[in-house]
This record gives sequence, C-alpha cells and structure tokens, in this order.
Amino acid sequence: MSERTLEGTPPQVAADAEDERLIRDVGLSGQLRAFWGRVKSGELGMLPVILGLIVICVVFQLNEPTFLSSKNLVSITQFAAPTGVIALGIVLVLLLGEIDLSVGSVSGFAAASMAVLVVNEGVPLALAMLAGTGIGLAIGCFYAFLYVKLGVPSFVFTLAGLLAFQGALLYVLGRQGTIVLPQDSGLREFARNSFLTDAQAYALVALVVLVYVASQLVGIRRRAAAGLTPGSPVAVAVKAVLLAAGLGFLTYYLGIDRGWSYLPVLFVLLVVVMDFALRRTRWGRHVFATGGNEEAARRSGIKVTRVYVSVFALTSSFAALGGILLAGQLTSVSQSSGTTDTNLTAIAAAVIGGTSLFGGRGSAYSALLGIIVLQAIQSGLNLMNVDSSVRFIVTGLVLLLAVAIDSVSRRLRSSSGRG
Repeated sequence: MSERTLEGTPPQVAADAEDERLIRDVGLSGQLRAFWGRVKSGELGMLPVILGLIVICVVFQLNEPTFLSSKNLVSITQFAAPTGVIALGIVLVLLLGEIDLSVGSVSGFAAASMAVLVVNEGVPLALAMLAGTGIGLAIGCFYAFLYVKLGVPSFVFTLAGLLAFQGALLYVLGRQGTIVLPQDSGLREFARNSFLTDAQAYALVALVVLVYVASQLVGIRRRAAAGLTPGSPVAVAVKAVLLAAGLGFLTYYLGIDRGWSYLPVLFVLLVVVMDFALRRTRWGRHVFATGGNEEAARRSGIKVTRVYVSVFALTSSFAALGGILLAGQLTSVSQSSGTTDTNLTAIAAAVIGGTSLFGGRGSAYSALLGIIVLQAIQSGLNLMNVDSSVRFIVTGLVLLLAVAIDSVSRRLRSSSGRG
C-alpha cells in the first residue's frame, strides 16, 4: 500500500468546484459576486420590475398619501387577480416565443357561457364554471391544431380568435346584453367578499415559509448527492427569516383593513404551482428548451408537438378561468366583457413582469409582478383623478421600457456568451 492510502484519501472536491472558471456562490460575499456577475452579463431576472415597482410606490405615495394605505393595497391585490390569471397563461405562450391575442375575447366568451348556464338554464354554479373553463381548453386545443398541423402563425389565428370570440360573446348574450349573477352566487361571494381570518392568514404565512425551507433543504441534499457544491443552510435560514418577516408584516398591514382576499390567494397559488411545474418538472424544462430553440429541442428527443398543445391549452384555460373570476368580481357579464383593455393588459403584464418576447426566458412570477405594477399605476392615477387617457399612455410607455430592457439584456447575454 502506498503512503497516501495509509494516511487516507484527500477530501473530495465538488465537481463544479474543480473548474476555476465557474463562479461559486459560497457565503454571502460569493452570492453577491455571483449576482453582480449575472447582472453585468444581462441576466437581470426580475430586478428591473422590482425596482420599477419601488419607484412607482414612492412617486404615488409622495403625490397621494393614501396610495400605500391598507385599504388601497387590499384593493390593488383584489382587482389585480383576475387579469393576473389571464396573464399567467400569456407567460406560458410567450415562453415558446408565440403570442395569443385572443385571451380577452376568450375570457369574455367563457364568462358569458357560464353566466347563461347559471342564470338562464339553472345549471349548478360549479358545473357551469367547469363548462366555461372547458370552453377555454377546447379553444386552446383548436389553436394547437392550427399551429402544429396546418402551420398557421399564432399571430394570425389568435387575431382571428379575438374577432370570432368577441362575436360569439355577443351571440351568447343575445338581446339581454347583460346578465347579472344571482345575489347569493358563490362566485360573487368568493370574488368580492371572502377574506381570510387573521389566524388563517398567519397560518398560511407559516406554511409558505416551511415549504420554502423544505424545498431549499431538499435542493441542498440533491446537490450534495450529485457531487456539486451545496447551498449554505445559513443563507437559507436568513432568507426564511426575511420571508417570514416580510409576509408577516404585509399580512398585519393588510389586516388593518380587510386582510387577504380569497381571490388573490388563489392567484398566487396558481403562480406557485406553475412556477414549480416550469422549474422542477420535465414538462417545464421542455417548454424552456422549445422556446429557446425548437429545432434543437426536437433533435434532442423532445416531443415539441405535445409541448405546443399543452401550452396553448393552458393559455386559453387560464383566460377562461380569469374571465369567470372577473365576472364574479364585477357581479355580471356584459357585451364589453373581455373586449376593453383586458386583452392588452394581460399581455403587457407578462412582458413588464420580465417574460421575454423572444421566447425561452421568463417565470410564472412575471404575471404576478407585472399585473401588480399595472394595477398600482391604475390605482395611483385614479387616486390623483388623472384622466384615463393618461393611464393608457403611461402603460404604453412602461411596456415599451420593459421590451427595451429585454432587448438590451438579450444583447448583453449574447455578447457574454450566455445566449
């Protein structure tokens, strides 16, 4: 036996630590260096929209002291949720580098179908909501057929859908024009008047923190098992404390008025589920791969047809669900449902939140952050009694800025070799 064997083998080195070119985020200083390196190379993530949201809050609070009041923040979260659900579907289709211009019309058509079944036909609410969401699913499958089988560009068939389903909305409503949901409708109660109690809200915060810590610890174990540098448990503990403090204070502050409404809680739950599906499942990896380079994804064995079918189906389903929730919030469905600025607001929210128009980059949280930014702008301008025309101008400028930032970061990623 050699002397080295007798004395014991040297400690194993993590596989990613053997390459000096890789930046290892060990410790707080290492994580900060890694973060700054990603920013310089164009990996901005959600940093621009978070900074933008901070600026928006500061500007409106200085001009209107009630902007950050508990009552106004509760209203922002509540009214942002239905359109945010629609924007969540837009995030998915943008990840593929495609677009759906008909989500507004689909949301209105699905909501009208649900309302007609409940009010005119006496169908139970749950079954009518299921039917309305099923309409969205069928539309998405039809879109996928047009795309993968006939090769029709998504811009074309969704533009056609925008017009067609707006007409279908008018046809379903008929001469009534407007259908008011019953006063005792569970949908109205859920979307407008249902709020978590203080005990439920704090229990939910505790659950969120526990799930976060558990997921991070599982990630550390997996990296260690794979021979990679594991994350720092201390960093996880610090982040968990900050998360608990932030959510706890927000829950307390919202509780000064009415607290957390069921509607935004449902929206956030959908965002978390889709984020998990995109980042932690094979389907999600296939979505990013297809959006990044379809031909490369196909050659690597990914069933790109199934990816397109699933994404178009989910996009239209989220549009239908968002329209139904919006109907419950407004207590009625009319000929203008989904045909005003719902369509463009959902698309703008996804883009402003950080989802790239070029495909392959984005997050489910883009829908959450983007719609909060737009709803905050609308709420602030309304408090200042600014004309609605200014709101459209400001929204357009913010959207243009978001796309410009995306283009610049894409150029930086290309020059730095990150693609």
